Amino acid sequence: MEFLVALWLPILLSAVAVFVVSSVIHMATPMHKSDQSKLPDEERIGAALSKVPAGDYMFPRPSSMKECGSPEWIEKYKKGPVGFLTILPSGDPGMGKALLQWFLMSLAISFFVAYITWLGRAPGASVSSVFQMAGAAGVLGYGFGSTSNSIWRGIAWSTTVRFTVDGILYGLATGAAFAYLWPAAI
Repeated sequence: MEFLVALWLPILLSAVAVFVVSSVIHMATPMHKSDQSKLPDEERIGAALSKVPAGDYMFPRPSSMKECGSPEWIEKYKKGPVGFLTILPSGDPGMGKALLQWFLMSLAISFFVAYITWLGRAPGASVSSVFQMAGAAGVLGYGFGSTSNSIWRGIAWSTTVRFTVDGILYGLATGAAFAYLWPAAI
């Protein structure tokens, strides 16, 4: 854990930098304005869904892999609608809790970026080489997590591309924090 003693400040600074960059992206730009669409007849559909407990749902959902091949299920799937649905608990949207969780996730990613970069770059390494390694690790940590949602859950690829661009920016901010605060040669 020697790296943690040497790199606690870049870990913290990179998490703060990512938090700031993400805040700017989501509050000051229209980049994610079209990530979700409004439901048609939201009042009626909302009333129908109000009895559904919070959770993740798939429809139609087979009860087994064997059922996936049945003519009845295939017909249901062809007829539609087909989708995934996430119902959140009602009440206060809880932005404080979500923002705290986002910051903690950023700290976790920064921890692993520190570990990877420490293994690959010695104290006193050049700013550009630290930026390159920490930035690449940061892009991997932030940039590709949502790709599986487009593959398996049908999320629009345009949304995934926007989140990947976010991840690249977060990775660059992470790389910059580590490059700026990388320890000198011992």
